[in-house]
Amino acid sequence: MPLTVQQMLAAAEAAVPRISAEEAKGLVGRPDVLFLDVREPAEVAASGKVPGAVAVPRGLVEFRADTTAASHDKAFDPNKTVVAYCASGGRSALVLKTLKEMGYKKVRNLGGFKNWLEAGGEVEK
Repeated sequence: MPLTVQQMLAAAEAAVPRISAEEAKGLVGRPDVLFLDVREPAEVAASGKVPGAVAVPRGLVEFRADTTAASHDKAFDPNKTVVAYCASGGRSALVLKTLKEMGYKKVRNLGGFKNWLEAGGEVEK
């Protein structure tokens, strides 16, 4: 039976722990943490991102994260904690569930970039 997007989101939310913006603020700049912005380039350009975050649209994350792929981005390391976010938390949950399936054990969903802004998080333009 085919899955609905709501079922996929529910499974992703169940598989990936949420992190508060306050918790996330304490992780910025740590060498063992990768902040991942999975929004589209126009979204990032319009609002900025978490300082030091790697911006990779959701559709390309697997290609950048696969350590055996020619398109692997060295910022992706399965030993790092990956804190991802998007506009509302759905895309980041789906991406993190996939990363978990790819062997990334320490994944956390910050949810939406708006959560970061509401908590007074710094923004890199």
